[in-house]
Amino acid sequence: MTQPLPELLDGVAVLYVDPAGPYPGLVREWYDQARDAKTYTGPWPIVAHPPCGPWGRLRHLCTQQDETAGPHAVELVRRFGGVLEHPRDSRLFRHCGMPHPGELPDAFGGVTFEICQVDWGHVARKRTWLYVVGARSFPPSPPPREPTHWISGGRGREGVKRKTTPVPPGIKVCSAQQRRRTPVAFAQWLIEVALRCKASPSSSPDAEGGKSQ
Repeated sequence: MTQPLPELLDGVAVLYVDPAGPYPGLVREWYDQARDAKTYTGPWPIVAHPPCGPWGRLRHLCTQQDETAGPHAVELVRRFGGVLEHPRDSRLFRHCGMPHPGELPDAFGGVTFEICQVDWGHVARKRTWLYVVGARSFPPSPPPREPTHWISGGRGREGVKRKTTPVPPGIKVCSAQQRRRTPVAFAQWLIEVALRCKASPSSSPDAEGGKSQ
């Protein structure tokens, strides 16, 4: 007997989606490169995965990703509420005035947390920063897990200086596809976070000169 397809969720929009990833099977409103996330005008809170290449350590090698997508995604999270996901130490955070983990909320009420995607099923630890605006509560997080892969690195040969981070025996190195992959459980958790978010009018940049009330 054929199982009924799961009902797609309304009430949240997911931006900068890989169409081969989990989101098209979870939510009705999603934007990939073809649909153009910059055309989203609300009103729902969002989950944003803007391209990270222009904001990482190897940004000088990134020529194919839109540098303006990240700041635009931050603007939308601040306007409609929701969560933005980017790699740990992404330069997008300082560029847009988002707090680092452990710092006080910004003028929009946004806070940043560090999580490890391995806890949601990624093969690597994949430390990630989440910038969240408007969350009234958070869904439970899964218990910690240990990775079977590293994001990058190599073992090299004995007597030869390594050019990459040494990978311990028994640990594999992620393929490019594995690095990009968003675990289904993590996507579902981020959607739940966004559904609990609502941007506060008092945190608008036009209110009190950008200061929250």
